[in-house]
Amino acid sequence: MEKKKFLILDGNSILFRAFYALPPLKNKKGIYTNAVYGFLSMMYKLLDEYKPDYIVTAFDPKKPTFRHEKYKEYKAGRAKAPNELVMQFGLIRDVLELHGIKHLEIEGYEADDVAGSLSKFAAAQGIEVYMVTSDRDYLQLVDDDVYVLITKKGVTNTVKYTRELMEEEYGMTPKQFIDLKALMGDSSDNIPGVKGVGEKTGMKLIHQFETLEGIYENIGEVKGKLKEKLESEKMQAYMSRDLATIVTEIPMECSMEDFLYKEVDGDELMEMYKEFGFRQFMNRLKSEDKQLSLFSMGEGDKEEDRKPESKKVEVVEIDSKKLYGEINSASQMAIKVLYDGERALYSKPVAMGVMIDDKRVFYIEDNIEESIVSIKEILENPSVEKFSHDIKDEIILFDKLGISLEGVKFDTMIGKYLLEPSESSYSIDKLVFEYLDLDIKGEKDYLGSGKNKKVFSGIEPEDRKEFLSNQLSGVWNIKDKMEKQIMEADMDSLYNEIELPLVEIMASMEILGFKINTEELKAIGERLGRKIEILEEIIYDFADEVFNINSPKQLGEILFDKLGLPVIKKTKTGYSTNAEVLDKLKLKHPIVLKILEYRQLAKLKSTYVDGLLNVVDKETGRVHSSFKQTIASTGRISSTEPNLQNIPVKTEEGRELRKVFVHEVGRKLVDADYSQIELRVLAHLSDDENLKSAFINNEDIHRKTAAQVFHVEEDEVTSIMRSRAKAVNFGIVYGISDYGLSRDLDIPRKESKEYIENYLNFFGGVKDYMDNIVKQGKKDGYVDTIFGRRRYIPELNSRNFNIRALGERLALNTPVQGTAADIIKKAMINVYFRLKENNMKSRLILQIHDELIIEAVEEELEDVKLILKNEMEKAAELKVPLTVDMNIGDTWYDTK
Repeated sequence: MEKKKFLILDGNSILFRAFYALPPLKNKKGIYTNAVYGFLSMMYKLLDEYKPDYIVTAFDPKKPTFRHEKYKEYKAGRAKAPNELVMQFGLIRDVLELHGIKHLEIEGYEADDVAGSLSKFAAAQGIEVYMVTSDRDYLQLVDDDVYVLITKKGVTNTVKYTRELMEEEYGMTPKQFIDLKALMGDSSDNIPGVKGVGEKTGMKLIHQFETLEGIYENIGEVKGKLKEKLESEKMQAYMSRDLATIVTEIPMECSMEDFLYKEVDGDELMEMYKEFGFRQFMNRLKSEDKQLSLFSMGEGDKEEDRKPESKKVEVVEIDSKKLYGEINSASQMAIKVLYDGERALYSKPVAMGVMIDDKRVFYIEDNIEESIVSIKEILENPSVEKFSHDIKDEIILFDKLGISLEGVKFDTMIGKYLLEPSESSYSIDKLVFEYLDLDIKGEKDYLGSGKNKKVFSGIEPEDRKEFLSNQLSGVWNIKDKMEKQIMEADMDSLYNEIELPLVEIMASMEILGFKINTEELKAIGERLGRKIEILEEIIYDFADEVFNINSPKQLGEILFDKLGLPVIKKTKTGYSTNAEVLDKLKLKHPIVLKILEYRQLAKLKSTYVDGLLNVVDKETGRVHSSFKQTIASTGRISSTEPNLQNIPVKTEEGRELRKVFVHEVGRKLVDADYSQIELRVLAHLSDDENLKSAFINNEDIHRKTAAQVFHVEEDEVTSIMRSRAKAVNFGIVYGISDYGLSRDLDIPRKESKEYIENYLNFFGGVKDYMDNIVKQGKKDGYVDTIFGRRRYIPELNSRNFNIRALGERLALNTPVQGTAADIIKKAMINVYFRLKENNMKSRLILQIHDELIIEAVEEELEDVKLILKNEMEKAAELKVPLTVDMNIGDTWYDTK
């Protein structure tokens, strides 16, 4: 007979872990919900995995426990939990009560004592116990049929500790784990232990003598300073053991029936999850047979199953011959095309939906390309307003059929991004839930995710029909509400004049791509390969053995065990050999510099050489990056597949990669780059006279800054001084701290602090701006750019220092970075449409940071240069001039 199972959740531990592991999620009322979300994610996963018969959550009491009475310094110095977390303890209790899940806190005892006592109580009745926590102290409770699930890597992943795993991982029994903590102490709980005894020494002592008593009974066998420490702190060790021991016999009047897990009545819980915005958990409460398409109802669906707010939309299957006649008189239309691949550029259409009123969706699947071409006149008519969700896909798909989509008036994905730029997803199902209070299936529900993800051609026609009708109905019903929000936030000009026109430009750049010289790329790869082989041999010689350089474990053993380099940082699996650690060790042994060089070249070859070769289009000979405008919270455009914004520039090997980016015959590459745009934006925003005069008078801003930072005349500034001043200038833009600057420049923190203070003393307007923008952000809840782009920063009002410090950095750099991003977008629009209006053959093919690249027809070269200079320099009216550096070449490398 299968044993019954009891799930015991450590409420405090799980909530704390979730709060710090997840971003600061809030609902529409501004209530923080990230810890609750993480707790529930964990709980539901465990309910599904273990299917317990009983469940309980243990919490710490608010008042001190018996441990505080034993040792007044217990947990002393521990920072108070931030308000954003404290408020969520009440919320999770409410959720647990609606679930019918008992939660316990017992005065005088901690959550682990409650859990330990309940585990013993249940195990005595032959019930399997599973305790869930991130606190390793629980490992002392592991026993036959008593398991501890320790959270690892985020919130929902756990490792199940058994007696066998304890023996394998620690080489000790659960009870010995208490003695280990008596020796090593616990800084988080302020349990003193024996000073100087860490985990490694403590484990060695336990392995040798088995118990704390065994150590002191055989103290004569311990040598040197360790013996002295153990003897002088014997009482402290025993006291530490008392503090570390979890109580398992709290007197409680209860029976297992009190903890029975029952099916929940979901109505109240559904309302609570709706208030929190927890769609995932709302879906869980619904039975599968009630998960309907909320817009388009099939004939078998009952009217009463539909929410009263949803409108019945008729899905009309139609062929290409009738489509034109049905929609040719429409003044507006929502449109969506499904395709058979991962990217529109490399896919063919599978189905299309068109909506011209709120009653019908015209659905086309047979002869789909013929159907699209049949309405070319309508698609290219700018007076017919089009809207969709992520309409860039439609622009690309139609272009492949010789159709130029005109009249794009609204994109709900772009609209939502503008309103909430820090969201992780802008899927239409999420927007439908938020704006219409309706729950529809999302793309993942139809296609899945990961390795088994399908494409739209691989699902049932009825599912395609349902998905399309939901998408279009959602867009149709959301559009007006979203437009109103954008206007209320004074972002309608930003939306209509920058974000929306940009969609066409990004589609164009994606379609055009950038020509690659594959032979040169292969040659670079071969040269890098030879350099990597030479470096491997040098590293092996230094190590006096062959090993896997890419294995952190083997590399750590070579550096720290064999070569005896000082250990900088340890991880749970051994020595850390990350870039920061190696950078600190680079002067300690010549092998370290060679390892750093090896890693740099290996990454260049695998990521950029091999990576680019894999994505060069065999037909066009070009790489067609996918450009996205809803990723970066600052408004910057992102590039993926491949990421052309990350082509390295700091090393000559990295810069060489730009030699493979070339032009077609009869053309040239023209590269126009804003000069120090972010510093110019800072001069405008801060209105600092010294900063403004430097740009107005065309002075070297880094040299001028160096003179002030180092208190020398400008003609006395050395190249090192200028370089450090440059780091200060750009560090200020990004809200850098004295610690960050000291790390970047490898100088003492005191010195970096002095640099920043000298800078702010001279550029007083910048200091005032920095103070004021943080205050404004705290007051308004957001900061904005000169174009009105908003970024909401709830972190600014956090009680947690680290979260608040992050918020202050975001408040400082968002207006600067965001304005710079807006300016380059405006410049792109100006340049693109000037080329288009003049019927020129030259084309904008890439935007990267503050730089535009045009593949120009040679006879249009002078006109292109003029257009670039004029349109980029007048993209924004600042208090200082915008200046553009321009170069022409046969490769991207030549233009820099």
